[in-house]
Amino acid sequence: MKLFSGLGDRVVGGPSILAANFAHLAEEVRKAEEGGAELIHFDAMDNHFVPNLTIGPVVAASLVPETALPVDAHLMVENPDILIPAFLDAGVASISVQPEVVMHLHRTLTMIRSGGAEAGVALNPTTPPESVEWALPYLDFILVMSVNPGFGGQSFIPEMADKIRRLREMTDLPIEVDGGINEETAPLVAEAGARVLVAGSAVYKGNPAQEMRKILDAGRRAIGQSSWDTY
Repeated sequence: MKLFSGLGDRVVGGPSILAANFAHLAEEVRKAEEGGAELIHFDAMDNHFVPNLTIGPVVAASLVPETALPVDAHLMVENPDILIPAFLDAGVASISVQPEVVMHLHRTLTMIRSGGAEAGVALNPTTPPESVEWALPYLDFILVMSVNPGFGGQSFIPEMADKIRRLREMTDLPIEVDGGINEETAPLVAEAGARVLVAGSAVYKGNPAQEMRKILDAGRRAIGQSSWDTY
């Protein structure tokens, strides 16, 4: 299932399951889907690239059959090439890697695409957009980290809106944003050019369906879209 290649100018979003209750993960995902989520964001962390240890391809393989939504895996790990085949086997729809730690980015992106998934890069807050300029032909999307990766519940870094604008000047690729996204910051990133909004703590702080809908509606209103425009 492809998400980014058919996105167009629609504003869509989905929950980061990092903030979900893992004892009821499939149900947590379904609640966000009721609020209009169109993807599930899956953060894999290795306690090396980031100071946290989360979930891997075994959990992804369990989640994929439980949802009709595409699972979007972000590999915050030092050696993603080792894990990519297992995530592809798990059936994820897209995989983003951190260019800061990838030795041969062209080869890694080609591996993802050859395995049938969409390929992205995730840029840390201080990683310049120009660092991936020559990789643009091999990308399906760019993920802007609007907090330092590793933990949920952080506050949005305001300068990331300008970073999204700079990327929008460089490319027409879909821009995804993750970190501190809520009803207040969704309009900022949508106006800047982001079209895929990932929210974790803001979705799972209360009723996931209601919170997901609030975030999506706020982002869409900022660029003159309504929820009906997305269908």
